Amino acid sequence: MKIAIVAVGRLARSPETELVRTYVERATNAGRALGLGPVEVIEVEARKPGKAAEAEALRPHLSDAQVIACDEHGQARPSRAFATEIAALRDRGVRRLVFLIGGADGLDPALLSQANGRLAFGPQTWPHAMARAMLAEQIYRAVTILAGSPYHRD
Repeated sequence: MKIAIVAVGRLARSPETELVRTYVERATNAGRALGLGPVEVIEVEARKPGKAAEAEALRPHLSDAQVIACDEHGQARPSRAFATEIAALRDRGVRRLVFLIGGADGLDPALLSQANGRLAFGPQTWPHAMARAMLAEQIYRAVTILAGSPYHRD
């Protein structure tokens, strides 16, 4: 199952950008044997300001995909439950899983209503670059959990 992080905006060179790249590479490498990956990051830019324009930029990347929207009103999941969810989607035959990260004001309500699920990173507000890094790390952690690597909570 291919996995994509589709996000509004382009990150400049930063420590967070490097973290995202590192975790995406690790998840891709570790996931091959599990039928997970490649993991990729797709950055989009809206032609106009606002959530509706951002949604239009995101939509072309959602066809034939299971979509999980990153949203402050979503459900926070423990890492092991997150891994189990990814494995269940893979085992059901989902070929592509997309995680959406909206712009500064979040995702368009119409796009949120079309998502198959919502994921939150807790009640705090996180900078855009940190949200990407945390998502990439959790995808990598999910892959390592599924591969049977020792997990610090066990």
